[in-house]
Amino acid sequence: MTEETRATDPAGMIAQLEALLTVEELDRDLYRGARQPEGRGRVFGGQVIAQALMAAARSADPERVPHSLHAYFMRAGDEQIPIIYRVNRDHDGGSFSTRRVVAFQRGEPILNMAASFQKLEQGLSHQFPMPDVPPPEALPSEAEERLKVAPQVPEKFREFFVRPRPFEIRHASPWSPLEAEPQEPVQHVWFKTVAPVSGGPEMHRAMLAWASDMHLLGTTMRPHGLSWTQPGVQTASLDHALWFHGDVRVDEWLLYSTDAPWSGRGRGFNRGMIFTREGRLVASVAQEGLMRKR
Repeated sequence: MTEETRATDPAGMIAQLEALLTVEELDRDLYRGARQPEGRGRVFGGQVIAQALMAAARSADPERVPHSLHAYFMRAGDEQIPIIYRVNRDHDGGSFSTRRVVAFQRGEPILNMAASFQKLEQGLSHQFPMPDVPPPEALPSEAEERLKVAPQVPEKFREFFVRPRPFEIRHASPWSPLEAEPQEPVQHVWFKTVAPVSGGPEMHRAMLAWASDMHLLGTTMRPHGLSWTQPGVQTASLDHALWFHGDVRVDEWLLYSTDAPWSGRGRGFNRGMIFTREGRLVASVAQEGLMRKR
């Protein structure tokens, strides 16, 4: 069987991402998540979270939508093989349903996740305002900025550094692809998929879960002037929490506003808020990551 080639055109990349996140049912509450086309490295944490969320959602009443998930990464995933997801139906109450998901590769768990689903209801409402930042049209794309400095990137990282990605990124705060100077531990980043998403609300939520793992560790490295392209820098996500506040479309511009209040003991703590272009807060994120300078 010929290995599927990784798409590089916008529509192809989004079609492949949708296929990647559409888990296959093997048995009741047992699912298989596809591997990345041409996968050779460590699985991106956002992929495992998104596939686990899709598996958990398959066991919940369609009228109940996910409002939160909490995940722990235990082992690095391998892009060369699929991931198996086992769902446990812990609780179905009058308004909420709770699920636990364990992701496996080669018989060993790589992620534990708890997710909660709610039957939608009306309630008291408030939110933080969106930061005042330039609109995405006024900013260069991250892909363009990466190409400018690609010759300075170590050769072993260069192909990955400039690889086309399924999300278009535009930085609304001071940023350099190589991050050599200390900066405030705050970032504001516009993002959206590079082509329309054909799936329904569950696919948009899964893709948001995928994207929520971007930029957090980068934020906590900013005050130290570090980048993952520098020699001796070791980073990895340790845990990840995501709260969904409302409906979202990932093929429309979203602002990811992140900060990192603390780092120490080989770890960095990060927070994020995701806003629509109109200023509606649709998700909040928290993550702690491994951060070592050897």
